[in-house]
Amino acid sequence: MNFKDYIRVIPDFPQPGIVFKDITTLLKDGPAYRAAIDALKEKVAGMQIDVIAGPEARGFVIGAPLALALGVGFVPIRKSGKLPGETIEAAYDLEYGKDRLAMHKDAIQPGQKVLIADDLLATGGTIATTMNLVRQLGGEIVGAAFLIELSYLNGRDKLDGLNVVSLMNY
Repeated sequence: MNFKDYIRVIPDFPQPGIVFKDITTLLKDGPAYRAAIDALKEKVAGMQIDVIAGPEARGFVIGAPLALALGVGFVPIRKSGKLPGETIEAAYDLEYGKDRLAMHKDAIQPGQKVLIADDLLATGGTIATTMNLVRQLGGEIVGAAFLIELSYLNGRDKLDGLNVVSLMNY
């Protein structure tokens, strides 16, 4: 299946110069969405994974179904102030701004093998921050899985040689 056929490309969103890759057109197509999750499952099948961590919000729609397909748990990484329990936080730069991510302090146990999942790897800031949070709790990151990778933004360079898999490259 050519997953790029299901991605809508929107120029100048959310600001001029950004070429946004809209995954909602893939998500609304049940068979394509299932096929994408199944394809990611195949790509990470050789990794030992105890839990998947996904940053808000599109990391939830990739990470949670992938965790379900693999039979492992899912840890949501949220924006600051959104989690009810005791958290750890870290600031990061977006492609077009700044933000903070948070994770419950008890979300990951030391030594757990963690796969990070999200919809898109761009500059790598969100994923590097997610990695930082996971490592603060003693998690061992075994890889990262994405629907889309914007290779021209060199996001992999911020991921310390992490095993990265993606379904589509732009």
